[in-house]
Amino acid sequence: MRRILATALLILSATTVALGQCSEADKQKLMALDKAWGEVGQRGDRAALQNIYADDYINPAPTGTLNKTETIDNAVRDAERRKAGPQSADSVAHDLYVITCTPNTATITHRNVMTAKADGREQHYYTRSAHFLEKRGGEWKVVSDAGGPLNDAGQLLYLEMEWADADQKGDLAWFERNLAENYSGISSRTGKLNTKADEIADIKTRKDVFTSVAASDMQVRVEGDTGVVTGVYHMKGRDEKGQPVDRRIRYTDVYVKRDGRWMVLASQGTPIQ
Repeated sequence: MRRILATALLILSATTVALGQCSEADKQKLMALDKAWGEVGQRGDRAALQNIYADDYINPAPTGTLNKTETIDNAVRDAERRKAGPQSADSVAHDLYVITCTPNTATITHRNVMTAKADGREQHYYTRSAHFLEKRGGEWKVVSDAGGPLNDAGQLLYLEMEWADADQKGDLAWFERNLAENYSGISSRTGKLNTKADEIADIKTRKDVFTSVAASDMQVRVEGDTGVVTGVYHMKGRDEKGQPVDRRIRYTDVYVKRDGRWMVLASQGTPIQ
């Protein structure tokens, strides 16, 4: 069984971390700052937002460049609208962070998932944010940011990242939610054709422990309601006997869009000798 840790941005991030520019503690602090920023923005907390943005902050928005005052005013107005009337989204979640930094600069990117009910069904809308920070007087300040809706190719790459996380954690709920009922997968180890139920059963009984993963040669193609992701996956860890596991696999994942969201229809992996 194999999964993907996706996107060229992730590979770039891994290279930066390898150079020692951004420790895990640094990344956790920056992630906490970003999540707090999202919370105070949802509340429209003007005082807290004043402390997060740098005085020379700029946002190159499509409607024109915004400064710190204009950006905070917009956030407060949006919060007031949400309190006064029906919300455009029932909830907003930020996940799949990629963070790089030096002692005085940082870049944070992440996905935003907006969830809302439409015609009695749950719908998801996806965007991506990129934030740029500098350390001023010993504190991180946001100096600029950008973002926009994710196209289908972007959504699929983020799904690959979700899949990698779920596989490593044994997150059965993810597979229940994202594998199509008529899913079929070909095992890279045995060549066995697995159904959705087989795939979930394999995860429940799996004894291998993965300690590192990496992906390269990631490519996405989208034709209508069908998407294909290909790449090379490298995994290391230990099997149930404690023996080292070191596998490289070329894979193809096939997605289909149903009820407005992408589902995994098929997956196939071939070992690279």
